[in-house]
Amino acid sequence: MNQPLAYIHPQAKIARNVVIEPFSTIHKNVVIEEGTWIGPNVTIFEGARIGKNVKIYPGASISATPQDLKYGGEETETHIGDNTVIREYVTISRGTDDKLKTVIGDNCLLMAYVHVAHDCTIGNNCILVNAVQIAGHCTVEDHAIIGGSSAVHQFVKVGAHVMISGGSLVRKDVPPYTKAAREPLTYCGINSIGLRRRGFATEKISEIQEIYRYVFLKGLNNSKALDLVELELPPSKERDEIIRFIRSSDRGVMKGYSY
Repeated sequence: MNQPLAYIHPQAKIARNVVIEPFSTIHKNVVIEEGTWIGPNVTIFEGARIGKNVKIYPGASISATPQDLKYGGEETETHIGDNTVIREYVTISRGTDDKLKTVIGDNCLLMAYVHVAHDCTIGNNCILVNAVQIAGHCTVEDHAIIGGSSAVHQFVKVGAHVMISGGSLVRKDVPPYTKAAREPLTYCGINSIGLRRRGFATEKISEIQEIYRYVFLKGLNNSKALDLVELELPPSKERDEIIRFIRSSDRGVMKGYSY
């Protein structure tokens, strides 16, 4: 159902049961799939690829030109996954020639005033709380939660199942399964509550805790800590994911806990 007061470019591809409320603008080269609701006063620019059953609230701006002075007008995209909710005044920029697209996964919640810059990849089931600001080229992996008014530096990676405290300045990578808070951003233990909610067994949570004792609590540098983890702790999906994440970090990981 498209309101007569909405503007929809004739070249936009809109599924039959999409609802577009008054005063919204849909540009050309946009695809919107079944069951999606576009609230009033939403602007969806070229290159948007919006999945099924997405809800976009008033004032949101999707797939706008990147806020990057190097952007040369190349044709790029923004992908929004199924069942994602984008609240009021969220802004999402499309990609540049780095990755050619910005991606928001399935089942995400982006609360009011969130900004996701160009070439970012947000995984599935992520929550970005009110006024989170994510700079260009960042990666946020599945099930991560970033607290309100946090700012994430460009090229930072946030691991899966991470919980970051509100108001954080995220300048370094945050390894998976952890909690992060303080200034500068610091390891504050395992996100055990989140892991339990997602079905992780107590034994698995204890295993992850033991890995991070090597990484953050023994006073070792990362290289030595990971060597010992590989030598002394049994292989597992989670162990190997933590090792991969830290070893592949370009910016370095957040600091360990100190009293």
